[in-house]
Amino acid sequence: MSPSLMPHAVCWSQDQNLIWTMVISNGITFLSYFTICLTLFYLARKTGRVVARDWAFFLVGFAIFIVACGSTHLMEVVTTWIPVFWIDAWTNIITAVFSAYVAFEFTRKAPGLVVGINDYADRLSNTETERARMEQSLVAARKLDEWNKMAAVVSHEINNPLAAIGNLLFLMQLNPDLPEGVNGIVQQATDEVKRIEALTRSTLGFFRTAKDPEPVDLASSAEAVRFLLGPTLRQRSVEMVIQAHGDCTVSAYAVETRQVLLNLVRNAVEATTKKGAKVTVELEGRPDDVRIEVVDEGGGIAPAIKDTLFQFGVSTKGEGGNGMGLWLVKQLVTKHGGTIDVDSASGQGARFTLIWPRRIPENPSNEEQVTARAGQ
Repeated sequence: MSPSLMPHAVCWSQDQNLIWTMVISNGITFLSYFTICLTLFYLARKTGRVVARDWAFFLVGFAIFIVACGSTHLMEVVTTWIPVFWIDAWTNIITAVFSAYVAFEFTRKAPGLVVGINDYADRLSNTETERARMEQSLVAARKLDEWNKMAAVVSHEINNPLAAIGNLLFLMQLNPDLPEGVNGIVQQATDEVKRIEALTRSTLGFFRTAKDPEPVDLASSAEAVRFLLGPTLRQRSVEMVIQAHGDCTVSAYAVETRQVLLNLVRNAVEATTKKGAKVTVELEGRPDDVRIEVVDEGGGIAPAIKDTLFQFGVSTKGEGGNGMGLWLVKQLVTKHGGTIDVDSASGQGARFTLIWPRRIPENPSNEEQVTARAGQ
């Protein structure tokens, strides 16, 4: 220590207010810097598994820089009474070295930091989107399950009055005094009752699902769909044509194959407004899968919704649709390891192409397992 150097207290003429103002402010600054340094060390230790090694090194370097800056303020407190200015100078030199290092590294890593922050923001956004989509899927699954149960209950309960009506019509036919003209009407009514009974039995079978996959003839599933949509086809004067080539048997859940075909064919029929038009279902059995095409002669699909057609809530029917049919089709086909594509031009109808594997994948993804429950 040079005898010519004097502590700050002498230079400040022993002004106690000035001295303690400088001491307290520099002391608080040092303690704050030191606390920040400890916090950075804590973060580097606790985030070591997710923070890259070079960034952890930079974090530690920045912490040392912070405490070095704080040390200069501590030396200001010391030199207030003790003139160890060379120690103060070396403290400033060390601080300058760390400052230069941090400035250089920060400038060098700035582009990578921008990429990292943007990537984290994107992943966070995707996580929120995925969570919202899964919530929508679960809500849709619950709604569809409720609708399925309701339809099954209604179909079951319809059988009771139908049986009573059938018995009454049978008794009327036994009446020898029944006019001939009325007898024909009674017979027609009896035939319609039998048709409704067959329809309700088919509907009950539609919502009854097996625990394990079973051999399913997709051509037979298409025939069942044609039977179910018979009244709609006659009302719209639309013909449903089924063309099957080769073996169309797959290992699947029968109820889900019918749900897929029912949704596609019903959409095709509703999109076809021309009298006498056709909805064609073509099935081709191939070695590893069955190729299915559902073609209509409707107005086609608007380009604005074509890319989002299989998303939840997107409908080709405007306010008349709920946007669940094609979404469910996509989930069920994916669950079975298949794919579905659509080709359509405005005014030229639509062609849905499904590739249905012979066997279901052994390990479907969690997402497929969750969303596909909508069909059960």
